[in-house]
Amino acid sequence: MPLIAEVAVSGTAYSFDMLFSYAVPENFSDTIACGCRVLVTFGKGNNRRIGVVMKLTEGESKGLKSLVAVVDETPVISAELLKLAFYLRENTFCTYFDAVKTMLPPAMSVSAKETFRLVKNFTDISSLSPQAAALLEDLSVVSGSRELNELAEKYIISHGRRDIDELCDAGALETDNVFRQAVGDAAVRMVRLTEKYMAEPECFNLTPKQKKVADFLGEFGAAAVKEAAYMCGVTDAVVKRLCANGAAEEYEAEVLRKVEDFADEQRSPEDIVLSEQQQNARDAVFAQLSERKPAVFLLHGVTGSGKTSVFEKLIDDTVKMRRQAMLLIPEIGLTPQILKRFRSMFGERVAVIHSGLSLGQRLDEYKRIKRGGADIVIGTRSAVFAPLDNIGLIIIDEEGERSYKSDSSPRYITHDIAKQRCAYHNASLLLASATPSIESYYLAERGAYRLLEMNERYGNSPLPEVSIIDMNLERGDGNRTEFSRKLAEEISLNLKNGEQSILLLNRRGYHTIISCCDCYQPVYCPNCSVPLTYHKKNNKLMCHYCGYVSDPIEECPSCGSKHLKNMGFGTQKLEEELNMFFPKARILRMDADTTFSRYSYEKNFTDFREGKYDIMIGTQMIGKGLDFPNVTLVGVLSVDKALYAGDFRSYERTFSLITQVVGRGGRGQRRGRAVLQTFIPEHYIMNLAAAQDYKGFYNEEIAIRRAMIFPPLCDMCIFCFSGNEDISARLGADAVLKLMNLRLRELQPKTPVRVLGPVRCSYGRINGKYRYRIIMKCKNNAEMRGFISIVLTEAAKLKEMKNIALYADMNGDVGV
Repeated sequence: MPLIAEVAVSGTAYSFDMLFSYAVPENFSDTIACGCRVLVTFGKGNNRRIGVVMKLTEGESKGLKSLVAVVDETPVISAELLKLAFYLRENTFCTYFDAVKTMLPPAMSVSAKETFRLVKNFTDISSLSPQAAALLEDLSVVSGSRELNELAEKYIISHGRRDIDELCDAGALETDNVFRQAVGDAAVRMVRLTEKYMAEPECFNLTPKQKKVADFLGEFGAAAVKEAAYMCGVTDAVVKRLCANGAAEEYEAEVLRKVEDFADEQRSPEDIVLSEQQQNARDAVFAQLSERKPAVFLLHGVTGSGKTSVFEKLIDDTVKMRRQAMLLIPEIGLTPQILKRFRSMFGERVAVIHSGLSLGQRLDEYKRIKRGGADIVIGTRSAVFAPLDNIGLIIIDEEGERSYKSDSSPRYITHDIAKQRCAYHNASLLLASATPSIESYYLAERGAYRLLEMNERYGNSPLPEVSIIDMNLERGDGNRTEFSRKLAEEISLNLKNGEQSILLLNRRGYHTIISCCDCYQPVYCPNCSVPLTYHKKNNKLMCHYCGYVSDPIEECPSCGSKHLKNMGFGTQKLEEELNMFFPKARILRMDADTTFSRYSYEKNFTDFREGKYDIMIGTQMIGKGLDFPNVTLVGVLSVDKALYAGDFRSYERTFSLITQVVGRGGRGQRRGRAVLQTFIPEHYIMNLAAAQDYKGFYNEEIAIRRAMIFPPLCDMCIFCFSGNEDISARLGADAVLKLMNLRLRELQPKTPVRVLGPVRCSYGRINGKYRYRIIMKCKNNAEMRGFISIVLTEAAKLKEMKNIALYADMNGDVGV
């Protein structure tokens, strides 16, 4: 029976996405496999697109289009990851191709270039249609292959492929497909002796210099061209002439682009001494590893309890079992510190994957993992798809972080992908944090996860002493600066004692709002409903959402008034005021404006660790996972606004940020202090975070969510609409709401469903698009996922949805 390939085709929309069937030509039947990329014709115009073979079956191929070409000699996606692609498609409502694409490094994306050439002496013109014959005549009079290909491409764009394909089928035109990878393999020019020279060296008349190179190659087999020339004391030209004589030949050898690791001195896992609580946590996970059965653990350890040492021991246990381990971290900024620590212990067995690497580096790390050159993978969210084939352990550090949720298609949660992979490999999943997500702790309480506790700092060092400062009293006493008197005194004390300080301000820029004193309107971004932020460093007004940049303005865009007031403060202004109050202090600012360079995180953090700076100020990137023994003071300048971000998770995120940044202090020999400045000192979140009381916070938060029916007491799907016109986006959302109500009445779901909206998003316009959303509280089961899929498919056919983009995000954020 003929082979049928079920292909995920690129460029489809969810509303018409499916696996498309193609006949496999006999000449491809021996090479094609599931997971290979192919070139196919698609649609009425037979446009050529890249696809991925998801299934191979036998059956009747009559009436099916045939595959045009097979791109890969071997599958780029394993059977496990193909299975995961089906899971992604069902649970995140993405296309099949997007599901596969997200698992591969961006550098592996391929494009097809089609080239044409005329067949000489073609005479059967009478068999052609008039259109094809006219096209053949036009192609015959052009001069050169370049002009011929340009004419053919233009014809395809304007008239489609039918006439071109007719010429190819008739034998008047031949075509080839050239596949180009986004980033090529790195290679070095090598040289080796030919078989002819090695069999009969006396037949070659070589110069003394050429003979010297030939003898060198005879001894060492092969060498880089430059290396051979250098070792023999000759120029590259001598090596080239040796090749021209037929005695040697050049070839290219692949080299892998290395990731700079700044490794510490070599350490051994045997050197790690665990406390009793650390040992108990390690033993529990190790027992599960030994059983080779899937399980999920939640390690709740206070800041400074030594979770990383537990990770090191467990990863060492895993690789000793000849299995593979993965450590996921939330921020790129944490990668160099963690990589340095693990490379010093496990050497080149550690691979790293994150978006801060160059495309070539990510590609080569991917290859190294796939070839078995690394059995430990460290990285951010995307590393969860690393091509490991024998996973024993996956660790997700700071598991409650928002960055583990993808904001673009496919909109997956890293935890869910990790659970799927652990189930496939019979592996253990370890979630760890000082501030676990409410969802994870809820599941641990119910027994779905095994809860492990480490409530003491390593070495029994005390948690920082936290002072809550009421900034209302500071203002009442005439202090108009951003520093309370207490914080200023503590900074002065640290500078005097040679100790370091960290100050958190989760706002970039200099002034956060430019406001009109007459009409009271802030200066908004022209593309977004977001106020522009003034950046003094480049003297520009900038939008942190769409990237819009403008020169400072002198007139209000709304009323024309020239009475403008600068309000708010960001990290740039904080840096300026610190320099004014503490002129001798060495200050390091860490935010998105100072970390453009690939290695800026590592360089700046290393300099701070080595004592080259006294004070580090920054946004939330400095709040988690960093370990600086000489930091004894942490100041939190302003987090009040985060409590009212319009998202049911705003309390959780604020508590987590304060708790984590306070925990950066006192990790060495001296006890830490923390100063928390706020205008709402009586708020329970501030007091619980100051006390590092996670369980107290959890009890308060879960009670609110139970009363309001929010996750984890339910699941929540957000339908997001965006369009160029406000009224169109609103009408589209209204139409989809009617469709949802109609289908729900027909479905009569077995579990309760609540639909809220449509409402304008918190930021109603971003990057020129007006935005609305519908929130559906439901149970994430097969029945409801099927319902969501039907809504997305049928919504695309509604006339109100013309030019309106729609996607569904299960358990997404509602505060943006």
